[in-house]
Amino acid sequence: MLSRVAPWLPSRRAAAGGPVRVLAHEDSDALRALVARDPVANVFMEALLAQSPSAVPRVAGAYVLGFFDDDDVLASACWVGSNVVPIEACPDHAVLFGRWIAANWRSHASIFGPREAVLAIFDALGDANIAAHEVRANQPLLAMDRTPTVAANPLLGVSRSRQFTQILTAAAAMFEEEVGYSPYLGGEESYRRRVAGLIQQGHSLSHCDVDGKVIFKADLGAVSRRATQIQGVWLDPAFRGLGLSAGYMAAVVGFSRLRAPIASLYVNDYNVRARALYERVGFEQVGTFATVLL
Repeated sequence: MLSRVAPWLPSRRAAAGGPVRVLAHEDSDALRALVARDPVANVFMEALLAQSPSAVPRVAGAYVLGFFDDDDVLASACWVGSNVVPIEACPDHAVLFGRWIAANWRSHASIFGPREAVLAIFDALGDANIAAHEVRANQPLLAMDRTPTVAANPLLGVSRSRQFTQILTAAAAMFEEEVGYSPYLGGEESYRRRVAGLIQQGHSLSHCDVDGKVIFKADLGAVSRRATQIQGVWLDPAFRGLGLSAGYMAAVVGFSRLRAPIASLYVNDYNVRARALYERVGFEQVGTFATVLL
């Protein structure tokens, strides 16, 4: 039976053993320095720190694990919330994070981030008989810090609150197409809040027809002062194959780079058409991610 002791309590630290512990407020500067090593790979964590600069999250139930070297210096970290996200973690560190997470198991939607660390965490969870819904082991991480090589579609704009219902419908269609099941299975209200939050922050981009139906949408899923991560890219199936995607994506990059100099995203390696599109717009591969859907 897994222990019910909270992971930040001394008894849990002792039980876990090794140089891994839950970060406290006094670790905040070290965490920010760690995240700063790679603005693209670590944009998720850097965006969270931009909202709340402490290593202790405001998000209920979330925490950040840290691996400390022999000199008690923070060498890597791992966000643990609804998702699990390793930060500057080599496979050896990631295995220890995975063992900690398994010993304190609760439901997580996914593990995502740099490939080797994600797969090492999942290996440790597998040793604890925690299975995955799907493993996407090779996702090129793409980035660009310049003007797109194709003209931007001027019809793309920032989504407005009055468009919430239409954006939600398109977002749910994108999610189900991408993942294979409805986003509402994890709780409809939480997904509605997620979509509404993106709109309120100005991080939802869309083009709708005269009746308000979404033709194209994309989100700035994570935004820091140095980089953004583009997510939720979706084109209405009725408009696919017409050569519209490149112009829309160029416009997304333009909006993204108004907020941070680097636009980034990651894509499944088997999605040949999407990879060709992103290359045409001007993205280049800067790393490799993996995602484990739990």
